[in-house]
Amino acid sequence: ARPLRASPPAPATRHALGARLETGMAVFNTMLPLVEGQRLGLFAGSGVGKTTLLAHLARHVEADVIVIAMIGERGRELREFVDTVLGPEGMKRAVVVAATSDQSPLARRRCAWTAMAVAEHFRDQGCNVLFLGDSITRFAEAHREVAVASGELPSLRGYPPSTAHVIMSLCERAGPGAGHSGAITAVFTVLVAGSDMDEPIADILRGVLDGHVVLDRQIAERGRYPAIDLLRSVSRSLPGAASDEENKVIAEARHLLGVYARSEMMIRAGLYTEGSDPETDRAIRVWPQLDAFLAETEHQDITNSFNRLRLMLRRAANGGGVVRQPGAGGVQGADGGDPRRGVTAAGLPGLPGGA
Repeated sequence: ARPLRASPPAPATRHALGARLETGMAVFNTMLPLVEGQRLGLFAGSGVGKTTLLAHLARHVEADVIVIAMIGERGRELREFVDTVLGPEGMKRAVVVAATSDQSPLARRRCAWTAMAVAEHFRDQGCNVLFLGDSITRFAEAHREVAVASGELPSLRGYPPSTAHVIMSLCERAGPGAGHSGAITAVFTVLVAGSDMDEPIADILRGVLDGHVVLDRQIAERGRYPAIDLLRSVSRSLPGAASDEENKVIAEARHLLGVYARSEMMIRAGLYTEGSDPETDRAIRVWPQLDAFLAETEHQDITNSFNRLRLMLRRAANGGGVVRQPGAGGVQGADGGDPRRGVTAAGLPGLPGGA
């Protein structure tokens, strides 16, 4: 029998992180790559799309087996997730371990350990496993109830000191395996109260995970999903998960998003004069296309996603890209077309089929 609280593989015997995974989402294919054996956190407040994003990953990420831990979820959502999101086809490669919100804290805490033990079983058989934990915050809350009832004092901003060890022990069990075993690629959702990224659970997890993705309520309220705040998100699989040329493209896109963010209030208030700063002009030209790119969830492979991102940046550098007036509705490409349309290699100089 496999113990529910097993020790992770010895660090010296573990594999390195594996290859990039196709996710079906442009942002994860390019600027926030997810690789085999990586442990990623989705940080957000309530109602900004964590579960929806998790559902998309469950449908599209390449994996032999998917293990889903639903900790403290509403019973209605559980049935909906299984029937609607996964469906009969998805359930053929999925194992769902659930403890609904009405169950005892002991059951909710054991739910996470049981799901991880199931993932370890398939990993040891050589499978590449995708582990989805929703949510690690409710796991920590269940542990708090048990620990406080047993006499431990809540000294860590309402959490007992053992919370950090329990969370780290669970997360360390995911990741690359040892020897001929597979890997557990883990995505944990983190419910951030009041969008406070410095609250104890979020702070602990940022230090132990291989990357964090922040979902922002303001982005969600303007209708862009997934509501990923790229400037506050990071994938620690970089720079190793991308080529030198791809890393330059990622850095350039991040830089332009940062330039736009610093000047956004002036731009929207009409206080910025075109030509005052070439970098800001370029950021204004490319921002609508980049924002639309971050929202794309149509299935695109990694190569095509990078080709399209590269072309957006090249057009902006050449004075093309997007015609956009601050505060104006609608976004158009410089040629009058839709900035979300696909881009082929034929439109990229220096690539096969390019000029």
